[in-house]
Amino acid sequence: MAQNFAHGNYSHTQKNVRNGGGGRTPADRLRRELSQNFLADRHAVELMVKAAAPEGLVLEPGSGPGVLTLALAEAGARVVGYELDPRLAGRLASRTRDDPRIEVVRGDFTAARAPREPFAVVGNIPYSITSRIVDWCLRARELTSATLLTQREYARKRTGDYGRWSLVTVSSWPWFDWRLGDTIGRESFRPVPSVDSAILRVRRRPEPLVSDRGSYLELVELGFGGVGGSVRASLRPRYRGVDAALGEAGVPRDAVVGHVHPDQWVRLWRRLERR
Repeated sequence: MAQNFAHGNYSHTQKNVRNGGGGRTPADRLRRELSQNFLADRHAVELMVKAAAPEGLVLEPGSGPGVLTLALAEAGARVVGYELDPRLAGRLASRTRDDPRIEVVRGDFTAARAPREPFAVVGNIPYSITSRIVDWCLRARELTSATLLTQREYARKRTGDYGRWSLVTVSSWPWFDWRLGDTIGRESFRPVPSVDSAILRVRRRPEPLVSDRGSYLELVELGFGGVGGSVRASLRPRYRGVDAALGEAGVPRDAVVGHVHPDQWVRLWRRLERR
């Protein structure tokens, strides 16, 4: 299966797929369809819990057999786990029936209604729907943080670890801080996937860095539009004083869009909006 690095959709399963799925059980086929690779390393679970620092209400996409679910509850969280696999959802619900800290929902996390109270999201998520889960989190008004175990390449790209920044990160930066956490090797999962993972931490800021969402997003989307090949060329047709703003923000005149740090986008917005 081809990997779409532009949108962050990746296969969370091993690459070697035999024609027709011969020899696989129904459980094997369902595991592949749902992109299931379960944490089998206690230390990796501990790293996730430490990064999330869970308290209050926590939503967990893809609870699976419940290894992380139980650890989050033990750390003091009230956990609502979402699981599409009816077998796994039933087993976990039965196992935790008498535990008031845990609720198991059989269903699609991305179709769930966001709580109206502050909550966090913590999960070892399927790579095939990483972008959908991240988008859901960014839209949820009461979300305080999301601690997600994703493909390492995805986490590095979203946090600027390659020296480049994506539209998703830049456009949400005034409201959310993105951090790259510990690497979790592929050997920590069963079945073993073809790539390593990393902890991605997205935390809502106490106060936004900009006062007008619409004008900031307009600036960023125009910059990422790619007209002329540089940020300067993209912004000059729409804004006056672009050269001065670039200088104040420390952005070279020939800078391409992906090389501009999100904090520099905020400084550009402040300078251009007060002209």
